[in-house]
Amino acid sequence: MKNIFITALSLLAIGCGSSAPLVPVSQENVKTTTPVETPDPTEDQITMVFPNITTMTSVEKTMEFLASDELQGRDTGSQGIEMAAQFIKARFENAGVQPYFDSYRDEFNAKGRDAFNMVGVLPGTDPVLKDEVVLIGAHYDHIGTAQAVGDDTIANGANDNAAGTTAVLALADYFAKAKNNKRTLVFALFSAEEKGLLGSKHLAKKMKTANVDLYAMYNIEMIGVPMVGKDHLVYASGYELSNFPEKFNGYAGSNFIGFLPKAKEFNLFMRSDNYPFFTEFGIPAHTVSSFDFTNFDHYHGVKDEVEAMDFDFMEKVISEMSKGLVGMTNSESKEIVMK
Repeated sequence: MKNIFITALSLLAIGCGSSAPLVPVSQENVKTTTPVETPDPTEDQITMVFPNITTMTSVEKTMEFLASDELQGRDTGSQGIEMAAQFIKARFENAGVQPYFDSYRDEFNAKGRDAFNMVGVLPGTDPVLKDEVVLIGAHYDHIGTAQAVGDDTIANGANDNAAGTTAVLALADYFAKAKNNKRTLVFALFSAEEKGLLGSKHLAKKMKTANVDLYAMYNIEMIGVPMVGKDHLVYASGYELSNFPEKFNGYAGSNFIGFLPKAKEFNLFMRSDNYPFFTEFGIPAHTVSSFDFTNFDHYHGVKDEVEAMDFDFMEKVISEMSKGLVGMTNSESKEIVMK
């Protein structure tokens, strides 16, 4: 894995996790990992010094940073994920995305470890529709380390899920510049997804308690490589549960989202950060992904590295996402509904 240069007060190789195959699941065995007992880093303990952040906003540069060896696999509570969080903060600030809470950090406890989501907001421009919220999310944590291949033990998590995080940041950049969102957009990067969707569960409950008028949740996971032999770019988990796929394709003007039988077989609807928002709000909440079980062999492995990603494909996917999300945020009524 190609290293990048990072100046920081300190950097330790901290991480945990193991490589595990995907198997059919139920709500009771949504993926979890065992936390490690290591001191929790704080923002004061690690002070990032970035190059000009405007030179790091491309898909490729963002991926190179988030999936670099220096971030040590972005395990929840590690110094590596602290570095990722500071990068996300810098990107939000550079774009003009405001903190959703008092700061960008939405803190919670992840099985005894201090953790935090990173959450920003672009208020809606319409005097009525601005009270409705579309949430765009992805998890930015990963598992830290995995079974060694040679002397490499770092599970860089490029596809899982630096790719989704990169898409969220790119969409935040787009909408902050376009200023064309009638509804309010919340951009959430979740921690502790790998430990049982803990970050998204925390934020979903918090937003529910605050009586947020959440219209839809759009989650992005593993979009680093194209699907094989499909006439669409991504699939949606829970495809048949709402009219989201057909409406989104209509907004985008393309056959962007399709159905993947494996996603239903493996119950992916319940396995990513869309699910807590569905359970709390009962709204359309879906994950879009291009991981089709045939096109990527490095799930939770040390070979999930940036060199394996297809940046042209990612840029095309993000472009189509922006078109569909413009339609979602600007429709005069809540056209996307549960079936």
